[in-house]
Amino acid sequence: MMTHKIIKRELFSSHVLKLEIEAPRIAKARKAGHFVMVRADRKGERIPLTIAGANLEKGTITLVIQKVGVTSAKLFELKEGDSIADMVGPLGKATDVSHKGTILAAGGGVGVAPLLPIIEAMKKAGNRVVTIIAARSKDLIILEDQVRQHSDELIIMTDDGSYGEKGLVTEGMEKVIQRENIDEAVTIGPAVMMKFCALLTQKYNIPTVASLNTIMVDGTGMCGACRVTVNGKTRFVCVDGPEFNAHQVNFEELLLRLNGFKKLEQDALNTFNSTHKK
Repeated sequence: MMTHKIIKRELFSSHVLKLEIEAPRIAKARKAGHFVMVRADRKGERIPLTIAGANLEKGTITLVIQKVGVTSAKLFELKEGDSIADMVGPLGKATDVSHKGTILAAGGGVGVAPLLPIIEAMKKAGNRVVTIIAARSKDLIILEDQVRQHSDELIIMTDDGSYGEKGLVTEGMEKVIQRENIDEAVTIGPAVMMKFCALLTQKYNIPTVASLNTIMVDGTGMCGACRVTVNGKTRFVCVDGPEFNAHQVNFEELLLRLNGFKKLEQDALNTFNSTHKK
């Protein structure tokens, strides 16, 4: 049986963790935009995590995890040398990578992790890549050096002005849009952030791709939990996405579905925390 051993563990903050995990087959097959379904232990639920990077020589992939529910909390408890019970992938459709011209990439919070392989691939395809990463404050900015390495220009925005420029990601995007021609925009982050990025680029008629982070159960298109409305039609993020034309996504519906289980998720996390010693 394939084991997925944790090779390296790095804590970005109290709620954001990076894991390098042994998964040679996934590392070999994975492309930008792909994700995996992960189960921390045999009794746990499955959650989707986008592959933030891969090392073919070591046979590893990198995942960045935000602690929001029980499964992510269980992953936080794992140490180097421990193994994850199940990991299936790569899943989803890969990013459409080609020479387009100038790419404006916008990542918010942990959305910077799945954005990283996309900008890396776009840069290798000969594009000019201008990247904006945003967070509430300096301590929540992640992967800055790696993003800078694969960008022609990096702009950092923080809500409180503690690092980079003060303001929202859309403010940084609009400054770039007003100074130069953008051939395509890519946005990954909280759904509400992607909604406003899409509204902005629609105003300027810039083709835009959003990578959606819906609720998933099986990750293979059978359960329907990840359904989203795109251009008036039902699509399944796990097999039709995760990337879609951002101007066609019904973000209001997506936000309602994402918020539908918030209380249950928090209650489950509270119960988990109360029964597990720190």
